[in-house]
Amino acid sequence: MLPRALWLSCLLAVARAQSEETTATPSETITAQDGVPTSLDVTYASISTTITLLPTAGSLSPTTASNGNGTALSTASGSQTTEDVTLIVGGQTTLSSNGTMTSSGATSRTSTSAAPVNTQPCNGHVEFCERKYSNITYVAAHNSPFSRPGNAASNQLLPVTSQLNDGIRMLQSQSHFVNNTLYLCHTSCDILNAGTLEDYLRTVTLWVEDHPFDILTILLGNSDLVSVDNYIAPIQNSGLWPYLYTPPTIPLSLPNWPTLSSMILRQKRVVLFMDYMANQTAVPYILDEFLHIWETPFSPTDPTFPCTVERPPELPEEQARESLMYMANHNLNTGLTFLGNEILVPNVARINQTNAVEGPGSLGAMAEDCTDLWGRPPNFLLVDFYDAGSGSVFEVAAELNGVAYDLECCGLIEPAAQAPRRPGVLLAAMVAGVAALLC
Repeated sequence: MLPRALWLSCLLAVARAQSEETTATPSETITAQDGVPTSLDVTYASISTTITLLPTAGSLSPTTASNGNGTALSTASGSQTTEDVTLIVGGQTTLSSNGTMTSSGATSRTSTSAAPVNTQPCNGHVEFCERKYSNITYVAAHNSPFSRPGNAASNQLLPVTSQLNDGIRMLQSQSHFVNNTLYLCHTSCDILNAGTLEDYLRTVTLWVEDHPFDILTILLGNSDLVSVDNYIAPIQNSGLWPYLYTPPTIPLSLPNWPTLSSMILRQKRVVLFMDYMANQTAVPYILDEFLHIWETPFSPTDPTFPCTVERPPELPEEQARESLMYMANHNLNTGLTFLGNEILVPNVARINQTNAVEGPGSLGAMAEDCTDLWGRPPNFLLVDFYDAGSGSVFEVAAELNGVAYDLECCGLIEPAAQAPRRPGVLLAAMVAGVAALLC
C-alpha cells in the first residue's frame, strides 16, 4: 500500500495542477462529506400532502431570462400547453372494439388477425415497455462526469457517452456554483473540475436524441445549495428541456408513475431530480429527489453496505415501503485526512468485488439484502467504475428485473486530441494515477 503521506502529496499535486488549468476561481473548501450538506444546512420537504398540477402539465412556455450559466436562452414560466403525442407505429390505423379496422385510406374491413405484438425494446427490453418507470432497476453512474484519467478523485473510467451506450440509465453528479456558472466538480473545483453543467448536458442531449426508445434519469447534486432558478439556463441552453418529464402531481407516488412506453410516445424520456433546493411549483420539470426517492447511506465506507434509510432522515417506514422509489448507494469509499479536512475517494483496490454479482460486499449481495428487507428491489444501483467486472453491475440489474443480460461490456475510451500540458501537470497526473492503483 502506498504510504499515506505520499498519497496525500500526490493528491495535493493534482489539486494544484488542476487549479492552474481551470478558469474558475472557486471559493468553496473541501468538506467532510461527498456533496451531502449537514442537517443544519438543509431542510426536507414534507410528503404528507399532494399538489395536483394542471392536466396538460408536461410542457411549459419558455420566456427570456438570464440565470445559471452566462447568458440564458430561456426559462420556464407557469403557462401550460398541451403535449403532442407521436405514436411509434406508422399510419393512422384504429381498431374498434368489434375488430373493424379503419385506416387513413378510408377503407374498412373486418380483421380476424391477432392484435399486433410490440417488438420494439424500451430501454433495451421489450418487457420494459409496459412496465412502470418505478418498477424497474436502473444502473446509475456515481459522479458520472468525473472520468478524468490520472485523477484520484475520478469515479468513472469511461466518459458519459460510453456510459450511456453500455447501459447506464441514471447519471448522478455534483454541481458547484462558481463565478455565476454551474460547474461539475468533485467536492471542490480545486480537486476535479469536469467543466460546465451546460456542456455536460449538451453531450447527454445528443445521446437522448439518437436513442428515441430509451428513458434516462439524471440526478443533480446541488452542492452549494443555490436557487433552482440557476439551473434553468444550462438545462434549456443544452437542448435537454423538451425531453424532460413533468409529473401530474407533487409528489408522484410509487404506483402512479407512467409506463416507459407512454413516456416514449410523448418523447418525455428524461426524468431530472435534484437533491436540494428543488421547487416544483416554480420549476416543475426539476423534481425534488427526496419527495420521490430515498437513499441508503451515501458515500459509504462500510463494505457491508447496510440497506437502511439515510436520506431523507426520519422517513416513516410505511412511506419508504409504499410511496417512494429507493437508491442503493453501492460505491465503496476510503477517507483521507488532508489539512484538517476529510476527502472521500473511491476504494479502487476492492472495486471488482464491490461490483461483483455475488460474494461478501458485492452489488449482488446488497441487492438481495435490500430486496429481502424492503420487499422489492432497489430502483437505482449507484456504482463507481461501472465497467469494473465487465458488465457484472448490469447482470445484477437484469436479474432484479427478470430479464437476460447478454451484452458485451464495456466501451473503450477513444483517444481524443488534447491541448499540450505543462510537464508539472503531466507528472502530477501520472503520480496520482499510480497512487490510485496502489492504494
